[in-house]
Amino acid sequence: MFAIIKTGGKQIKVEAGMEIFIEKLEGELNTEVTFEEVLMVDGKFGSPLVQGAKVTGTIVKQGKGKKIRVVRYHPKKNVNKVYGHRQPYTKVKIEKIEA
Repeated sequence: MFAIIKTGGKQIKVEAGMEIFIEKLEGELNTEVTFEEVLMVDGKFGSPLVQGAKVTGTIVKQGKGKKIRVVRYHPKKNVNKVYGHRQPYTKVKIEKIEA
């Protein structure tokens, strides 16, 4: 059984037992998380959401992604600006899908 959920402005295909990386959610480790914005469950599409469907999971890890280097450059102006960014994420293990 699989589902497509909407979280953090993205749509993610999930199955039970799967671990996913999503945008940062508030919560401690081993806290249960419920996703109620379910767009599809086993080929059954919602309009826009499937009524009564929800996906539950457990927070496994809170962390930051790899650092990316961002360069701001203006030619002929002697302006060079370099800074880094690390996107925070939450790793969630999907426990069950209820349709």
